[in-house]
Amino acid sequence: MKIIEKALKQGRNMLSEYESKQILSAYQIPVVNELLAESIEDLLMAVSKIGYPLVLKGCSPEIAHKTEKGLIRMDIRDEDEAKSAFDEIFSSMDGSGNAVLVQEMIKGKRELVAGMTRDPQFGPCVMFGLGGIFTEILKDISFRVAPLEKRDAMDMMHEIKSSRILEAVRGMEAADMDMMTQLLINTGRIGLENERIREIDINPVIISGSKPVVVDALIILE
Repeated sequence: MKIIEKALKQGRNMLSEYESKQILSAYQIPVVNELLAESIEDLLMAVSKIGYPLVLKGCSPEIAHKTEKGLIRMDIRDEDEAKSAFDEIFSSMDGSGNAVLVQEMIKGKRELVAGMTRDPQFGPCVMFGLGGIFTEILKDISFRVAPLEKRDAMDMMHEIKSSRILEAVRGMEAADMDMMTQLLINTGRIGLENERIREIDINPVIISGSKPVVVDALIILE
């Protein structure tokens, strides 16, 4: 893929969040509505297309942990807030090729994680589990070797201890299991069809209504 070739030519082994999600989107994985802004003019154009409330994030191939670096602003509701957040984020970034990612704010209480890691023996392995801040704390995850069939993806989702999070619970709709299984199958496909991709980290996948939406992602190259 051109995005991967460009990164490798530039000597990079990590894609930006925006680049990572462009690859996911090319494989029909649902990602949040977003645009890149490199200036206030870009920001206002993005706002007019996406609408409020918004999330603004620093976006650069050199930045993996945006929260720790203070490069995220949530629940932005008007133009003054958007401009102020843009200026704060932009001035805090000191790498090259910096931009600010302007995202629709996805509402949903359930956060999941998915991904792919390339095992030296088994090749691309797909991961699924409980996402958000609980990923590293609880380590409630399951794995399968790609390629996945629909049954494999369903088994993965039922294996985690928190599997009931996918059901209709506390007034929330059940997650769309067809979309979830396709997300896992296609994550495996990316690994199988792109040998230079070493790792895909999709966290979180927010269940918005019943539909999964990828809000953040990172792809690491060999």
